[in-house]
Amino acid sequence: MRVLVTGASGLLGGAVARLLVEQGHEVTTFQRRPSGVPGAADLHGSVTDDAAVRSAVAGMDGVIHLAAKVSFTGRPEDFDEVNIAGTARLLAAARDAGVRDLVFVSSPSVANSGQAIAGLDAEPADPARAHGDYSRTKAAAELLALAADAPGFRVTAVRPHIVWGPGDTQLVERVLERAAQGRLPLLDAGGALIDTTYIDNAAAAIVAALHRMDRVHGLALVVSNGEPRPVGELLAGICAAGGVPAPAWSVPGRVARAVGSLVEKAWLRSGRVEEPPMTRFLAEQLSTAHWFDQRRTRELLDWTPAVSLDEGLARLAAHYGATSGRSADAAGTPDRCAPSGS
Repeated sequence: MRVLVTGASGLLGGAVARLLVEQGHEVTTFQRRPSGVPGAADLHGSVTDDAAVRSAVAGMDGVIHLAAKVSFTGRPEDFDEVNIAGTARLLAAARDAGVRDLVFVSSPSVANSGQAIAGLDAEPADPARAHGDYSRTKAAAELLALAADAPGFRVTAVRPHIVWGPGDTQLVERVLERAAQGRLPLLDAGGALIDTTYIDNAAAAIVAALHRMDRVHGLALVVSNGEPRPVGELLAGICAAGGVPAPAWSVPGRVARAVGSLVEKAWLRSGRVEEPPMTRFLAEQLSTAHWFDQRRTRELLDWTPAVSLDEGLARLAAHYGATSGRSADAAGTPDRCAPSGS
């Protein structure tokens, strides 16, 4: 197949593009900076540029759309332009170009109003109830994508949940940086049960959706490792892999959520571009259960995770060289975390 992957300069987009190349597909990547994916043709551009989008989709059989504004904070109109208008622009261009299949990479947060999720399947996306501009706009974009599903233009939505792995400059690096500085608390003692997705598993599920479009078009599927663990245990595992002390102090979740709301407002008023130390969305993610029933996803995709959580942590440790050492400048690296498919 001739496949366009948008957003391939990110961790997940790059992994998807590399897997497609390995499978023998003719892959083109489309994003604002080089993807660095060997064997793929790189196109530079933005989903906000109509001409660039139409040029990118020309001649493609399939599109996997990962490009998005992914952040805990920012101007609402920026999220609207990239995540909603950009997706609408890509859908229209792909349909007009005769693209057969499109996989929209979404997020479980599109159906999460901040309450605990325990063993649910993919609930309907709901922009009105989603928390934060990222989740709100991804929910609206997913609804647009699934509404575009039609004979001759098959569309599905895949929602990978909290993607991480070696090279992750979002979740993993933020955890390690803050833990090394002693600034990473547990919320409610880290007892919330959450599931995550190792990077290789997320990429394989997304590519499987492209290959199984006859069964999954018109549907939304949540993807995870299917191994929920207490958030404190997960953070300790990441810290052990990176060679830094695990967080040992706790803050009530309700306090962190209230503080997060205030911090978000202050960040937006000040115009600061770096990620804030806490937001309401992040506090909710760290203090409420969110794990999903994976039976329908695995059956429809004919897919199961190849890398267990423990194996993923072992690979993360190997990436950092040893379980007891990290680079000396890690603690001084700027915060750069954003939601990873959560």
